[in-house]
Amino acid sequence: MAAGLKTIIALSFVLAIGFLLVILSSALWHNYLPLLVVATYVVAPLPNWVCGRCANPDDFMENAGSAIVDFGRFVTGFLVVMGIALPALLAHCALIQYPAMAMSIVGGLLIYGTIISFTMFFQEEQEF
Repeated sequence: MAAGLKTIIALSFVLAIGFLLVILSSALWHNYLPLLVVATYVVAPLPNWVCGRCANPDDFMENAGSAIVDFGRFVTGFLVVMGIALPALLAHCALIQYPAMAMSIVGGLLIYGTIISFTMFFQEEQEF
């Protein structure tokens, strides 16, 4: 599936809204702890990418490297859940306000969804 210019513009717009929500969740309440969510969602796809490269999919035995791929998926899942749970924990401990928590979670999910969408749309197809 080829990604066109409209796809790039739409994904960039959603990414900008996600960053805006996270930045506003920090700036409106003068507390910059919700910015940690951006770090978790930016780092979240990296374990899948690194472990996918380590699995060596060009090998004749495709199932030989599945443990490392599963570990990458586990770490990615942990980081995504941490991106949701961290603002909830900070709000529960009264370090941030509850509206800041909601804005941070929604903005973080938009950021992560955009990153995943970019990788899906611009993934090179493998020919056998």
